Amino acid sequence: MVMNDLGSAGVERLSGLDASFLYLETPQQLMHVCGLLVLDPGTVPGGYDFERMRRLIAQRMSSVPTFTRKLRHVPFDLDHPVWVTDTDFSIKRHVHRMALPAPGGESELIELASHLAGLPLDRGRPLWEMAIIEGLEGGRIAVLTKMHHATVDGVSGANLISHLCSLEPDAPPLMSGTALPNTAEPSDLNLLARAVVSNLARPLGAARLVLPSVSALGNTLGRVRRGKAMAAPFTAPRTSFNGTITGHRVLGLAEIPLAAVKDVKNATGSTVNDVVLTIAGGALRAYLERREELPEHSLLATVPVSVREISTHGGGSNKVSALFARLGTDIADPLERLAQITAANAIAKEHNQSIPADTLQDWAQFAAPRTFGLAVRAYAGWRLAERHPVVHNLVISNVPGPPMALFFADAKVERMYPLGPVFHGAGLNITAMSHNDKIDIGAIACAEQVPDVEDLVSGFPVELQRLQETLAAKTPKVKKRPARSRAR
Repeated sequence: MVMNDLGSAGVERLSGLDASFLYLETPQQLMHVCGLLVLDPGTVPGGYDFERMRRLIAQRMSSVPTFTRKLRHVPFDLDHPVWVTDTDFSIKRHVHRMALPAPGGESELIELASHLAGLPLDRGRPLWEMAIIEGLEGGRIAVLTKMHHATVDGVSGANLISHLCSLEPDAPPLMSGTALPNTAEPSDLNLLARAVVSNLARPLGAARLVLPSVSALGNTLGRVRRGKAMAAPFTAPRTSFNGTITGHRVLGLAEIPLAAVKDVKNATGSTVNDVVLTIAGGALRAYLERREELPEHSLLATVPVSVREISTHGGGSNKVSALFARLGTDIADPLERLAQITAANAIAKEHNQSIPADTLQDWAQFAAPRTFGLAVRAYAGWRLAERHPVVHNLVISNVPGPPMALFFADAKVERMYPLGPVFHGAGLNITAMSHNDKIDIGAIACAEQVPDVEDLVSGFPVELQRLQETLAAKTPKVKKRPARSRAR
């Protein structure tokens, strides 16, 4: 296994998986993750002031290395880049002030946020940006955050928000970090020497992975024969959002009550994730029916799975695996869809757990920077996503968020919409995050492939209601026995 530590405080080699998100990026396939927070500034002591908010953000993130480090590339791209402290860091380059045109409603917010989500991050600086958006109806403000996937996954991104949020106004943040001392960047010669050592060690590292990987493959083939394997990639039907994407983005936002989702979960013996996938399947089914393009076979989603709790690797920002899940878009009855998804997910989880947690991270170490980048650009330029069977239709994530009310820089967080990246071949990403007493749904899509993504996500509360009504109709009611009169 290749070590990430370069032996110098503030200098860290990217893991192969983290670096892969850099290599995957093209002008059309942007690899940052976004978050859209809607805030009530009425809770800010003394009233909202942009400069005060920016100073507070700067104060809280100064102790978190993720916010103050930047990329340093190895000469000739012989190895993955390293993180180094940005000694010229300025909060003014990262936190910007914007305002919506009147009336500042949700449609105006979505239009601005969609545009910002389609702009790349500056790789010469720490890979994040934040736009403070004023002028919303009712005096509210919004914050659009952008962080490159090389720096965060779903769980670590949620944890980073904790460094900026508190449980009440004018209180310390939920989490605090430890700032690293500013140190001299490694020289090109130092990076080249370490790259040579790393490359010499790669054959041995690959050899160590072969036997576990062959064993995992044999296990998967055995599961397939027994009918105990998760859905397979390259078996998805083609839809209008399964082709080569552009760089234009469009957002859709929705929310559903967490208590209602838990009621369905408890009544059916499923999980919150099962219920969310069922609702997503119903919303996609209705959306595709309206467009007269509902496939005969179910859509297939990639569902990222955090392995942070069981990973044996210390370094790296991304600690994820993935499973494939059919969304039951070929099933009209929501309860039948939930039953099928629940059973299939149980098999998929068991299958996924039988694969070593760090397999994806281990093999990603061998992603060659130049080769990987050229391959991605060739794939996009030749529009290969439209020439082979569809790997998956979309990505769906369900990220557990804070169960209580939060205050971002002293302003109460009303809504917290997560937004992941989209890929060539899968131009739609839906992410759900629980927060306080609800689940906020953020959908982001290639604007040319899903121009009406708001219509799609509007189906989430509708499908939850259908699920509740169907459950109520099919749940047998207990008849009360008439009270017996007592003999006197």
